[in-house]
Amino acid sequence: MRPRLLDLFCGAGGAAVGYARAGFEVVGVDHVDQPRYPFEFIQADALEFLEGGSSPWTFANWYPPFDAIHASPPCQRWTLLQNAAKRAHLHPDLITPLRPVLKATGLPYVIENVPGAPLIDPVRVCMAASHQYDGFELRRHRLFESSVWLVGSSCTCGELPAAPCYGHGPGRWFYRKYGRGFSTLARRTIMGVEWMRWPEEAEAVPPAFTELIGHQLMQHLRARAAA
Repeated sequence: MRPRLLDLFCGAGGAAVGYARAGFEVVGVDHVDQPRYPFEFIQADALEFLEGGSSPWTFANWYPPFDAIHASPPCQRWTLLQNAAKRAHLHPDLITPLRPVLKATGLPYVIENVPGAPLIDPVRVCMAASHQYDGFELRRHRLFESSVWLVGSSCTCGELPAAPCYGHGPGRWFYRKYGRGFSTLARRTIMGVEWMRWPEEAEAVPPAFTELIGHQLMQHLRARAAA
């Protein structure tokens, strides 16, 4: 059997697809129904599922058991856009209470978030050079904290303009600057999340990012099993 990975705050499954490509069987948890999540899905509060409670369908009782955990807490508190608009305080910090609960499981874990988030010794992943479409590149740096040793990637942002894969997509400023739009299909393609809809793709982790992380997590599990 393939190692099983618990995907917390899973959204529509961008991170999950990357881990699946790295060899994991993935189970997602999100408090909002995710009809396009491509793997087994549990609708539940991520922290409550992890900590347990009155429901028998919790992390400790799940079978087969999990081998590793990935978590992508909502990033709005830490984004440049929310801070510039002075709205960051309206969004909770879910990273700080999440970390000790992840540690208490004893499993290898990964926490993903944006630059500016309070992660501990994270590695950065940037894949602008390999995510280009229609004259634009994907500028979406992501940070990964982990309980195991990880290696990130160098920044490959180049001279191409940044694809508007955030918020509501290209706004008036984009049309004024470039004289055209950037379609939903283009955004899904450059992100590698063709199965998603807006706003799912705007908030997704590109699968290639977690595939890079997933291969390293898999190596750790294999080394631990062989020890």
